[in-house]
Amino acid sequence: MDNQLPQYSALLVHIVSGVGFAMTTWIGSLLLGRIGRRTGAKDVPYECGMIPEAGSQPRFSVKFYLVAMLFILFDIEIVFLYPWSVIYREYLQQFGAHILVVLATFTAILFAGYLYAIRKGALDWSK
Repeated sequence: MDNQLPQYSALLVHIVSGVGFAMTTWIGSLLLGRIGRRTGAKDVPYECGMIPEAGSQPRFSVKFYLVAMLFILFDIEIVFLYPWSVIYREYLQQFGAHILVVLATFTAILFAGYLYAIRKGALDWSK
């Protein structure tokens, strides 16, 4: 046990210096921030020289996020299929038709999810 302390001393120095740096910059920011005077003009966000409008952001439809999630899902499918298709011939020699069954199962599951999304109206923008 006594031999392990020198092994972890570099890690301990790294952690202490990281926490020390974070605390020093935080305290320095607090102290220097109190020195300056705050005015109303300083508290307004800068909008490229324009006076910021007080209106809120427009609300996005839930359909927007649903389509975005579906896009990510099917985009990830392509990310998995592309490398598989590049080395398909090499794997076919090693593993036979088993990899084709695995790919067909993977694609069938994703296609079932796509059909479910269509049936639920996730891609119907007229609603």
